[in-house]
Amino acid sequence: MYESYYGFHEKPFALAPDPAFLFATQKHHRALTLLQYGLMNQVGFSVVTGAIGSGKTMLLRKLLQQLDDDVTVGMVSHVQCDTFEEMLRWILLAFELDYRGKDKVELSESFVEFLIKEYGEGRRVVLIIDEAQHLGPGALEQLRMLSNVNVDKHQLLQLILVGQPELLHLLRRPELEQFVQRIGVDYYLEPLEQDEVKGYIQHRLRVAGGDPELFDEDTYDLIWHSTGGIPRLINLLCDMTLVYGYAEQKSKIDKHLVEDVIRDKQRGLSPIGKIAQVKAGDDDNGLDMSDSSSE
Repeated sequence: MYESYYGFHEKPFALAPDPAFLFATQKHHRALTLLQYGLMNQVGFSVVTGAIGSGKTMLLRKLLQQLDDDVTVGMVSHVQCDTFEEMLRWILLAFELDYRGKDKVELSESFVEFLIKEYGEGRRVVLIIDEAQHLGPGALEQLRMLSNVNVDKHQLLQLILVGQPELLHLLRRPELEQFVQRIGVDYYLEPLEQDEVKGYIQHRLRVAGGDPELFDEDTYDLIWHSTGGIPRLINLLCDMTLVYGYAEQKSKIDKHLVEDVIRDKQRGLSPIGKIAQVKAGDDDNGLDMSDSSSE
C-alpha cells in the first residue's frame, strides 16, 4: 500500500525474519559470533534465549546463511513433546529421514546411523530446536544422552537451543545439572537500547530502498519507550505508522503521527499499547496517554 508512495521496493518493517534486514548491534553481533564459535569448536550445546520478538529467529537465519556445505542442519520448531519417542520422530523429520512405523529403539538407531554416515562423508550434523522452552526436563535429558554419540574426539551431533526466558528457568532445575554442564555457549539476547533504535529504523528503511531520514528525530525515543526496544514491536509500530502516514499523505513521519498510532493501539490488544501505558508516567516519554486526542 505505502511502498511506492515512500519509494520502497519492499516493506521495511515486515515481521517475517529476513537476514538482509539484520541490524547487527553489539549484542546481536556477539550472539552470532558465539554461535559460530560453538559450531567451529564442536560445542555440544549452545543456548540462546531472549524475550519474544527480540530477534532470535533472525539470528538463526543469518547463521544458516553463513554455514559451509559440510554442515547438515535440521530444525525443529514450536514442538511440544510428551515423550522422547515423539521428539525422535520430529528430529528424523527435520533431517528428512523415515520415521514411520518405528519404535523408540528403531528411531534412535536410525538417527545414530545417520550421524555416523554423515561423519563418514565429512559432514557435521547440527540440530536446531527453536522455541525450546516447550520441551520438558525429560526430553532435554534424552537430548543430552543422544548427543553422547562420538567418534574419537569428534562430536557427531551439535545442538542449538533457542527459546524464551522460560527456557532459562527450565534449565536451572536441579535434575538438569548434567545437561547444563554440557552447554558450551550461553547468551541472553536483550532488547535494543534507547540509542540503538534510530540506527535500527534507519537501517531497515535503507535496506528497503527508502529514505533513512523518513522518521523525524523526535520519533525515536517515543518509539523506544512504547516498545521497550523489542524489534518485533518496533516493526509493528513503524509499519502501522507508515500506513497512517500514507493515509494522510505525509511526506515525513513526525512524532504526532506516531502518537496517534500508539493511542489507537491502546484501545485494542496490541502489546505496544500495554508497554506505552506502563511508560506513560515516565517523564522522558513526553506523551500523555490519558488524552485520546492528537496533539
